[in-house]
Amino acid sequence: MNAPIKLLALALILTGCGTKPETISSPDGNLEVTFELTDQGQPSYSAKYKGKDIVLPSLMGFDLKDAPSLTDNFRQTGIERSSFNETWVPVWGENDSIVNNYTQMTVSLEQGKRKMDIEFRAFDDGFGFRYIFPEQPTKTFTVTDELTQMAMAGDHMAWWIPGDYDTQEYEYTKSRLSEIRSHADDNFMPNASQYRFSPTGVQTALMLRTNDSLYLNLHEAALVDFPAMHLDLNDSTLTFKAALTPGPDGTMATFSTPFKTPWRTVTVGEKATDILASNLTLNLNDPCALDDTSWIHPTKYMGVWWEMITGVSSWSYTNAENFDLATFDYSKANPHGRHGANNENVRRYIDFAADNGFDQLLVEGWNIGWEDWFGKEKDFVFDFVTPYPDFDIKALNDYAHSKGIKLMMHHETSSAVDNYDRHMDGAYDLMNRYGYDAVKSGYVGNIIPKGEHHYSQKQVNHYLNAVKKAADKHIMVNAHEAVRPTGLCRTYPNLVGNESAMGQEFGDMSPQHCTILPFTRLKGGPMDFTPGIFRMKITDFAPGGQGSQKRATIPNQLALYVTMYSPLQMAADMPEHYKAHYDAFQFIKDVPVDWSKSIYLDAEPGEFIVAARKDKNSDEWYVGGVTDENARQYTLHYNFLTPGKTYEATIYADAPDADGFTNPEAYTISKHIVSTESQDTIDMARGGGFAISIKPAEKD
Repeated sequence: MNAPIKLLALALILTGCGTKPETISSPDGNLEVTFELTDQGQPSYSAKYKGKDIVLPSLMGFDLKDAPSLTDNFRQTGIERSSFNETWVPVWGENDSIVNNYTQMTVSLEQGKRKMDIEFRAFDDGFGFRYIFPEQPTKTFTVTDELTQMAMAGDHMAWWIPGDYDTQEYEYTKSRLSEIRSHADDNFMPNASQYRFSPTGVQTALMLRTNDSLYLNLHEAALVDFPAMHLDLNDSTLTFKAALTPGPDGTMATFSTPFKTPWRTVTVGEKATDILASNLTLNLNDPCALDDTSWIHPTKYMGVWWEMITGVSSWSYTNAENFDLATFDYSKANPHGRHGANNENVRRYIDFAADNGFDQLLVEGWNIGWEDWFGKEKDFVFDFVTPYPDFDIKALNDYAHSKGIKLMMHHETSSAVDNYDRHMDGAYDLMNRYGYDAVKSGYVGNIIPKGEHHYSQKQVNHYLNAVKKAADKHIMVNAHEAVRPTGLCRTYPNLVGNESAMGQEFGDMSPQHCTILPFTRLKGGPMDFTPGIFRMKITDFAPGGQGSQKRATIPNQLALYVTMYSPLQMAADMPEHYKAHYDAFQFIKDVPVDWSKSIYLDAEPGEFIVAARKDKNSDEWYVGGVTDENARQYTLHYNFLTPGKTYEATIYADAPDADGFTNPEAYTISKHIVSTESQDTIDMARGGGFAISIKPAEKD
């Protein structure tokens, strides 16, 4: 070994020596996050809450392509500390203001000439950290693996879905961490696109409860220009490792300096409701990037959709075979007569939506190409601008506007993302031309080009680019089958909803599903869950329809408008089913979609949730409660109301003989005067729930 190499080796050994621990505490002092370099110069962190370990010492760093790993031989070159406290106002949300109060510690590291900083933020309700790559001689990094660990301090109870690079459409499993491997296939179901990467892989947001009843939630925030992170568990050590979604060449991410990764987050609570009420994910995102948000508005809508999901009608216009969109002549085609998006049917929905105070009507299957869609995996299926012969786009939009509502656009991309990118400007321009201001996009099927996954770096960039372009056109976006959200709706509030989880179209999901989603998927942002199904036995009106029986009562479906927050809420059922229960439908008509205050009164993941919310534009309150497959009784205290005032409470409850499995449409509606001293004991059937509208009494 020559002298320069010997000196370099000695320098690496010396600078790789361990450092004294550096600790930051949350503003209330309960949470402590500690960083240190090991004797090998490996970055490591740990965390405690009120002296209890929540994350044991966990290593950090990356493997790189054609370059030494960023895992060891680091030296610490600096540390900066600061604190921050603000109250910011969301464009829409669960509350009309959000406190963002944290302490921050940024540790500067060098490995030879390469620089990597690690930034920590500690909040009262958890912490986050991210990697920062300053501008430096190494201009580009290609990541082959992220080695970030989250070492758990015990064999916690977990609510999880399998790690999958393409879908989150699974039901949740409850098990100990050590049991994940043995339960890997418990809730397996086939999907149009899926790629499960490990028998111990799970997706975030991951909900945990320790043996001493501390609640933890593991997730990520501000996912920008990076692949989505899953967690892969070493079940012998109970240590999670980040598992990024790969690209076609097997690498995970390529970025140029300067660059900041997404945040890796741990939310902490002493009660389950603390997790539900946490704004940590939103607070770790950048402030709103849009100069003008006046055009963004919460929306309650209906849709020509459920009749297609259940098989009453079809998205397609013909039964054409050997289809080629470029040459097919619809004017000479024979319609099969089951096309749902026809002029007469859409006008029927417009009339009902307008008469009942809705803002918009979604119409799926309006555009040509559906005959050539499912399972074909073609680059060009839809052009997003050409309607079917029986859908008069101008006349129907004019008719909707004359009734005081708008149509909502639908773009199913067939996961041919390059094709959508090519057509996106024209598709958005068409929306502007006819007065659409919201789009539901879809990414069903395997991503094209082949080799890409739904949650890869390229796809993450595509989804955000669609939101940014939509903002330029004053269009709100509701993306289905896209990457699960990570709080970017703060930065781009025109991202008003996502699906990215198992929603109502899966007709026979278990009742516990709706008691878990607010703890998991909804921690990143609102979900377009499509609540409000009133006719539960699908085969009664749609023989052969997807799912034979929904396991929920009507009051349960009403409660979802409160327990599962979204600024975009759908009344998902068909008009005729609402007409059959028009008294219960009143709650859907009344319930707002924007709130000034939200209180999670009681909850336990997988069992029940009870929430109360105050309307942003009035003194009205709304309460919702849902339960799992177990019937339960709940005593509601009205102590969240304004003292000295009286209110009329309208209670939509399960009837004594209601049952979400066998008698789902039995309910009662009662009214009485309440005040802050009042309480009601309400019975929830299995799969049931209750919903309450609380309006100031007239004498006040």
